[in-house]
Amino acid sequence: MDPKALNPDGSAKDLNKITSTTPSGNIDKIRDILFGNQMRDYDRRFARLEERIQREQTDLKEEIRKRLDSLETYIRTEIDALSDRLKTEQAERGDSAKEMSREFKEITQSLEKKTSQIDDQLNRNQRDLRQNVLDQSKQLMEEIQSKHNSLSQSLERAVQELTVDKMERSGLADLFTEMALRLNNQFHIENVDGNQDE
Repeated sequence: MDPKALNPDGSAKDLNKITSTTPSGNIDKIRDILFGNQMRDYDRRFARLEERIQREQTDLKEEIRKRLDSLETYIRTEIDALSDRLKTEQAERGDSAKEMSREFKEITQSLEKKTSQIDDQLNRNQRDLRQNVLDQSKQLMEEIQSKHNSLSQSLERAVQELTVDKMERSGLADLFTEMALRLNNQFHIENVDGNQDE
């Protein structure tokens, strides 16, 4: 850096000469004279820059905090919504399971009732069938017994008639034989006293 360019009053003094002839205590003064305005300007600029950086950093922190709060709120809202949906679905599934259980129980009871009714009907039908078979068997036995008695009586009458008819035929045959013998004079009737008639 050219010392003449840094001299604020525009004099042509050489900086090296000044610093070589001046005691060390005055160097700070000279520096302040030469660079004071620029250093203060730099300090102001650095202060403004630092203030601006700090403000931007604060704004950035605030923005990040707001966004994090917003994100947290959104996540919490979504979690609450998912939790509510899950609870609703669990409740609906619970209700559906209860409804299905109730319907299954009703169907089971209905089937048991129908099965019991069918068993009762089958038992009644079996009893009725057995009773009908028994009644018909009894009626058939009575009819058979009646037919047997009737046939027995008819057979007995027929046998009696045949017996009487046979006796009548035998007597008739004896009569015819006797008549034939008399006609031929071969038949002798015994008298009461034991003599025979010719």
